[in-house]
Amino acid sequence: MRVRKPVVALVGRPNVGKSTLFNRLIGRPTAIVENVPGTTRDRIYGESDWNGVGFIVIDTGGLEAPEAMRTGKTGSDASPQEQFVGYVQNQAQVAIDEADAIILLVDGRGGLTAADEEVAAMLRLSDKPIFLAVNKAESQQVQQNAVEFWALGLGEPYPISAYHGDGVADLLDEIVKVLPPHPVDEEEEETIGIAIVGRPNVGKSSLLNALVGQERSIVSETPGTTRDPIDMEIVYDGQRITLIDTAGIRRRGRVEQGIEQYSVLRSMRAIDRADVALLLIDAQEGVTAQDMHVAGYVLERNKSVVVLINKWDAVEKDSNTMVEYTNTVRQQLNFMSYVPVLFISAKTRQRVNKVLPTALQVVAARRHRLTTSEVNQILTEAYDAAQIPTRQGRPLRIYYGAQTDSEPPTFVIFVNDKDLVHFSYERYLENRIRAYYPFEGTPIKLIFRSHEREK
Repeated sequence: MRVRKPVVALVGRPNVGKSTLFNRLIGRPTAIVENVPGTTRDRIYGESDWNGVGFIVIDTGGLEAPEAMRTGKTGSDASPQEQFVGYVQNQAQVAIDEADAIILLVDGRGGLTAADEEVAAMLRLSDKPIFLAVNKAESQQVQQNAVEFWALGLGEPYPISAYHGDGVADLLDEIVKVLPPHPVDEEEEETIGIAIVGRPNVGKSSLLNALVGQERSIVSETPGTTRDPIDMEIVYDGQRITLIDTAGIRRRGRVEQGIEQYSVLRSMRAIDRADVALLLIDAQEGVTAQDMHVAGYVLERNKSVVVLINKWDAVEKDSNTMVEYTNTVRQQLNFMSYVPVLFISAKTRQRVNKVLPTALQVVAARRHRLTTSEVNQILTEAYDAAQIPTRQGRPLRIYYGAQTDSEPPTFVIFVNDKDLVHFSYERYLENRIRAYYPFEGTPIKLIFRSHEREK
């Protein structure tokens, strides 16, 4: 992992407003904000700047001692919820370790609590600059009561309102003074966005951890564990890559209101930021209706795709199983027959080393441009080789075409009447283009325009 900008971590006990402050600092609603303790689980990264200093902000889950620790229960003795709290704690601790500065957020309305004191004691061990922000200080009474937080021994409390923005500027003025300099307008290296998508519990977070070689995301057998999109920057073969883990996407109409609904919206935005999506399918269950809907979400946004059949280690197989499975997958996902299919196991790391090379090949294909002469050669040969569509005795005529854009590859084709282009003929032309250059894993767009003189 390479972090070029200084890092500011937001920590605190659950439900003190960390995600609200995170969204305000980065200027867009990325983190889920819900009045339910424990909504944020993984670390979430975003970029911000203040007074000409650029920095990365990390939102974290609520930091508190797990109940298992309080009761002395560990391992299998702890309940799933107690174990889960422990996972969240680990993620918050990693964020603290990565940070150049830490904002401890406390609830000014609720006043000083024993949990705040526990968190403060933990942070003092980090030897990092710590800024104490007393949130929800909209009223003058809360602002005056903020002085009680001096008892935490972390220096001056800064009364703020993450929701309204009051006091946030004063807090940032002090924070940027201790950050390493990083100009906002510094030119960034090109990065490739790779989103890991799929329905809940197919192994997306396990794959992310396998790709980066560390426990970057919480890995749990509970569907819906990942709620917010997570960015992870790595460098592979000299190429800067941003891996985006997303919440499990469910079929439209089956998304629960509240947190899960917002998670799906965030996942869609994560897909929008990606160049290629790694679509995970559970090998034991095969392609389901939900998988096809997830694929539809990705293709609606014209993103490239690599299909990953995960948990392949759990499938009984012989020498023909992979070929038969591939054929079945391609039949079921026949609307994206151009995508590569890999069989992997995120758990055992089987063939995980092929994932990024394949994704980069797809990105290279996505960015490929055909010359205008190549496009017109393809169109001419295609026109001569097949029956010409007609309507009421009027034949379709193709004049010329060109590739006008990439990401995705877009072709504009001028014809005498675009209404004469039947869907089947459009698919035929797409296949002829792919026969010349496959554009592996990438949808292509064909735009037909009627020539003006023919109108």
